[in-house]
Amino acid sequence: MLLKRKRGFFSRLGSQWQLVLMSVPMLLYVFLFNYAPLYGWINAFRDISNQAKTAMPYLNGENAAWSSPWYTNFQNLFGLNPDPAKNSLVSFMATIRNTLAMSLINLVFSTVSAIVLAVLLNEVRRKSFKRTVQTVTYLPHFLSMVIVVGIAQIIFANTGVVTNLLHGLGLTGKEVAWLGEKKYFWWIVGIVNVWKEVGWGTIIYISAMTGIDPSLYEAAAIDGAGRFQRILHVTLPGIKSTFVILLIMNIGHLLDTGFEIQYLLGNSLIDEVRYTIDLYVFQYGTQNLEIGLGTAAGIFKSIVAIVLLTGANFISRRLGEDSLI
Repeated sequence: MLLKRKRGFFSRLGSQWQLVLMSVPMLLYVFLFNYAPLYGWINAFRDISNQAKTAMPYLNGENAAWSSPWYTNFQNLFGLNPDPAKNSLVSFMATIRNTLAMSLINLVFSTVSAIVLAVLLNEVRRKSFKRTVQTVTYLPHFLSMVIVVGIAQIIFANTGVVTNLLHGLGLTGKEVAWLGEKKYFWWIVGIVNVWKEVGWGTIIYISAMTGIDPSLYEAAAIDGAGRFQRILHVTLPGIKSTFVILLIMNIGHLLDTGFEIQYLLGNSLIDEVRYTIDLYVFQYGTQNLEIGLGTAAGIFKSIVAIVLLTGANFISRRLGEDSLI
């Protein structure tokens, strides 16, 4: 029976050789950029500090690179046995706090704004206006993050557009250091992310809304449902499965809050709140050349992402909703 299944599988594979051939470049891409780099994880379990790198023992066939316990980098990472020579601007626990805070803000802001904009556009009957709004809102997605951050720096300057607007309403003074105050940074990152990606996220929900049976709207209107009630009882339930799938995927990327915005928009005054796990890995792996510590931080991030994705998928299945796996 098993032999028949194998023959059947390879028979179908041979009959679809064109599709197999077309998939080879993508498989190579995934292998080279997603799986091959996993070999570098070995660096988290050995000592390749500055002294070890100077001696280059792993190239000379020596064992000095393995002289310390395999968990040393993880101890230093979580401050259990910190090495004074490997002090960071902020602790790794602080970077986890910053990463989770900015990720949750981005997740809530992006999801809510995308759904609201999609619902509003779905209610628009004038196609020319609808297309114009869609084009204007998703164009920022194609802008380089450097350009986006440059625009944000102008808007949130001490005497920029935001300050002038709020000062005109009597809410602030003539100057406000939006980019120099720790309490504002997380929210500014969330606003910039929403402005850049809300249009792109809206496309998915609008596509889901086009799949809703129009007869449901007609039946609701016959029953006396107003526009808001049709949105509440027809539109939103119709995109629930799309929302659940996207939510599971976003939870899996909860620690991928970003690197570019925090790196380009931040300054030394707000290092305590702008450092994310990605910035931490960049500091140790590239700037400080503490490759083992940076790799350990990357491994932690990957493991947590897998746990979050699996957990969210499991909860979704238990609640009877759609699942990703």
